[in-house]
Amino acid sequence: MRTFLVGSLAVAADAYLLGARCGIQSSRAAPVNMGNTNDFKIGLTIEFENSVWKVQEFLHVKPGKGSAFVRSKLKNLETGNVLEKTWKAGESFPDAQVDKEDMTYSYEDGADLVFMNMETFEEERIPKAAIDKADFIKEEMGLQILKWQGKAIDVQVPKTVTLKVTETDPGAKGNTAQGRAEKPATLESGATINVPIFIEEGELIKVDTEDRKYLGRVKAE
Repeated sequence: MRTFLVGSLAVAADAYLLGARCGIQSSRAAPVNMGNTNDFKIGLTIEFENSVWKVQEFLHVKPGKGSAFVRSKLKNLETGNVLEKTWKAGESFPDAQVDKEDMTYSYEDGADLVFMNMETFEEERIPKAAIDKADFIKEEMGLQILKWQGKAIDVQVPKTVTLKVTETDPGAKGNTAQGRAEKPATLESGATINVPIFIEEGELIKVDTEDRKYLGRVKAE
């Protein structure tokens, strides 16, 4: 019985090695989701040249002669490098398989921002320079961290946030150029934007983080 069992294991092992040499896998690989340039949108993550990139800008071009193409500006979420690439219209690429994890911004440590999972208390560090709109992140803000192949690579800063004005000149010192009464204001996160001349220090305001624009006052609870 022992001899038969050992012999069976040996046969199974030989079969496995033969299958590996021939490129046969015991289970299918996970399917890769493909996209093309028609799917481009700001913030889309794609895989390209064995790395993960975020689309920052793109423009579809249809010349009078020749084939249509797409100009794009991509940001490498591992290195922070920016690449300008031209694609053929409809050219395909693998979608980046990005996972999202809810975390809370904890503190800044040198060049990194540190985020914590409030359930496991595990920390993730991401270079501040690699995060778009990092100056709109304040302490204890809940955010979604993006992970690629288990590595934290980016932070999803909401399109609109509520922040307190920590520094601004009195309204009388604002400028009224082009009929608009505005003045610069520094927010609790460190960002600086233009606000209406009547906004005072200590007020809560809603901000569009993509356009860096004031949206309105928010009543304190």
